[in-house]
Amino acid sequence: MTRAIYINLPVEDVARATAFYEAVGFEKNDAFSNAQASAMRWSEAISVMLLDRPFYATFTEKTIIDARTQSGALLCLTFDGKAEVDDIHRRAVAAGGRNVREIKDQGFMYGGAFEDPDGHIWETLSMNPEAGDPASVDAK
Repeated sequence: MTRAIYINLPVEDVARATAFYEAVGFEKNDAFSNAQASAMRWSEAISVMLLDRPFYATFTEKTIIDARTQSGALLCLTFDGKAEVDDIHRRAVAAGGRNVREIKDQGFMYGGAFEDPDGHIWETLSMNPEAGDPASVDAK
């Protein structure tokens, strides 16, 4: 079996969250989706499970964070070039998300961060190893 990662995120409204993730380029897998959850595929090995908060709560006894005011994880998507980074940021904002870190061109790295409607932060990154020394990149 191919190794894969499923990122489970609590969301207020599965339909709204599904529409957002489709708008930024994820593909819904209907075979693993229902009114409580949407399986959103990013690649062959990476999927995001959008779980309504009551359903998410069945998997943990811990308090579920409100990602609008608390951080539980920073997720990062990689891209082949600057145009793809620019495009996903544009689509995220158009679909109801917001930029939380503007895109920076640091030579070796190009990217920023956006937030989905539930407050989950997605960093974006395109790397060009021929463009400079990664040790000189400003982390912020």
